[in-house]
Amino acid sequence: MKKLIFLLGICLPLIMTAQSLEPVWETPRVMQTPESVFYNSQDNLIYVSNINGNPTKKDGNGFISLLNPDGKIIKLKWVQQGLNAPKGMAMKGQYLYVTDIDRLAEIDIRNQKIVNFYPAPGAEFLNDTQTGDNGMIYVTDTKKGAIYILDNNRLYPWIIDPLLKGANGLAWENGKLLVGTDDYLLQVDPTNKTLKKLVPNKGGIDGLVPLGNGKYLVSDWAGKIQIISPNEKSVILSNTTAEKINAADLGYIPGNKLVLIPTFFDNRIIAKQITGL
Repeated sequence: MKKLIFLLGICLPLIMTAQSLEPVWETPRVMQTPESVFYNSQDNLIYVSNINGNPTKKDGNGFISLLNPDGKIIKLKWVQQGLNAPKGMAMKGQYLYVTDIDRLAEIDIRNQKIVNFYPAPGAEFLNDTQTGDNGMIYVTDTKKGAIYILDNNRLYPWIIDPLLKGANGLAWENGKLLVGTDDYLLQVDPTNKTLKKLVPNKGGIDGLVPLGNGKYLVSDWAGKIQIISPNEKSVILSNTTAEKINAADLGYIPGNKLVLIPTFFDNRIIAKQITGL
C-alpha cells in the first residue's frame, strides 16, 4: 500500500501538469479562407485576415474581420478595399500591417481604411509580418526564402539565405527576430543578420508564439499545434490534419492562454485554452 501511495505521489503531479488544448469558443463558418489571427492588446480586439479565394491571385476579394475576445463577430468585412490575399498581420502605433502577396498594406485602425501599400521588389509570396522592438517591420517571403524589411517607407529584401527555406511564421523575443522555416526555428540577430538554429523542426512553422522559458507554440498549417523547445521534447497539443481542419497563423491572448486558430479551408476561428502550462 505504501508503495502504491508513493507511486501515485509521483504520477499525480505529472497528470496535473499535462498540457492540452481545451475548446472555449468558435465562430460560425462565415470566414472566407482565414489565414491569420492577430490580437490587438491595446484595444482588446481580434483581427482576422481572410484570403477569400486563391492565396496567390490578385482578385481584390480579400478582407479583414473584426472580433471581440469572446469570439463575437463585430464586423465580418471590417476592411476590404483593395486587398487581394491578405495573410500575416502586425501592429505599430495605430496602424495594422498586412501582407498581400507582393506588397504590405498599411491600415489606419482608427479610420478603418488602407492608407498605404508598400511594394516588395522581387517578392513571390509574402506571408507573415512582425514589428520589432527596434521599430522595424519584418516580412517573410516563403517562396523566395527571404526576409524583407520596411524601413523609411521602403520595403526591400533584408536577408536571403538557404536556411530561410520556407520562411513563414515570425515573432520577436528578447531583442531577436524568430523565424519559422521548413526545417528550423531560427533566431536572427537584427544588428548583424546572424542566423542561429534554435530548434529543429519536422515540418513547416506557420503560427509562432513565444511562451517564455524557452518554449514556443507553433502550428504547421496542416493541423498540428505543438509546443517546441531547444531543451525539451516537443509536446503535441492537438492534430486535426486527418479531419482536414487546418491550423494556420495562430493568434494568442496571453492573459488567459487562449490560442486563436484560423482553420483556413474550414472557414472558422476556433479558440482553445492551453491548460497545464
